[in-house]
Amino acid sequence: MSVQGVFYLIAIILLVLAALPISSRGVSLALLGAAFALLGYSWDTITS
Repeated sequence: MSVQGVFYLIAIILLVLAALPISSRGVSLALLGAAFALLGYSWDTITS
């Protein structure tokens, strides 16, 4: 699995956890998931 795929997988897991009624202190799981999704999307541009 590529690094890009790992970032997408982490993003999906974080977004699913953000949808559950779990209280996370300090950090927003939805924003963290969105950041990983954006990192996975732009990985080719960052590393080239």
